[in-house]
Amino acid sequence: MCIAVAIDGPAGAGKSSVAKAVGKQLGLLYVDTGALYRTVGLAALRKGVDPSSKAEVEALLKEISVEMDFSETSGQVVLLNGEDVTGLIRTPEVSMTASDISALPIVREYLLGLQRNIAKTKNVIMDGRDIGTVVLPDAQVKIFLTASPESRAERRYKELVEKGEKTTVKDVLRDVIKRDYNDTNRKAAPLRPAEDSVLVDTTNLDFDGSVEAVAKIIRERIS
Repeated sequence: MCIAVAIDGPAGAGKSSVAKAVGKQLGLLYVDTGALYRTVGLAALRKGVDPSSKAEVEALLKEISVEMDFSETSGQVVLLNGEDVTGLIRTPEVSMTASDISALPIVREYLLGLQRNIAKTKNVIMDGRDIGTVVLPDAQVKIFLTASPESRAERRYKELVEKGEKTTVKDVLRDVIKRDYNDTNRKAAPLRPAEDSVLVDTTNLDFDGSVEAVAKIIRERIS
């Protein structure tokens, strides 16, 4: 039986970076499910599709192919119609489009099988918004990783500046709050902790402290 670790939480909580580091430390394959929604969001932007329109998005899904591959050198790779878009899906515009498009049940259903199939054949640490509640409800370990909106906005701002993006902490905080609202109030698989998840608040933890806190919980649960 494969090991599955589910990590959920709001945008900017450090899920991806922490999960990736923990996966490397514990020998688990890191799967960033948010990258899949971002890929669909990128496709919508390229096609000029309204991400809140079920009809337009449904038509888009029939035209595209979204795949995930794993490389020993570069890690997780996401493909849109065979094109490696891993480096193109981390902009604020794609993030907001992904947030809107992920609220549609048809998109979540479209990607659900892909996510579950990965966990069936590999020992994974998978992060997203509904991993413990919907995608992998039987995961051996479930963690809800969070932090204050201000802390998450500051971290996200630094990441964007390092990538050459021009923005402000105020603008990033506004986007974080908006995305929190969208994620927690959507009808399809809203963001919430699974009943059997462990809450980890990283507001006052640095990166190494966050990694160790999560790794410790996993070790205790699967030992």
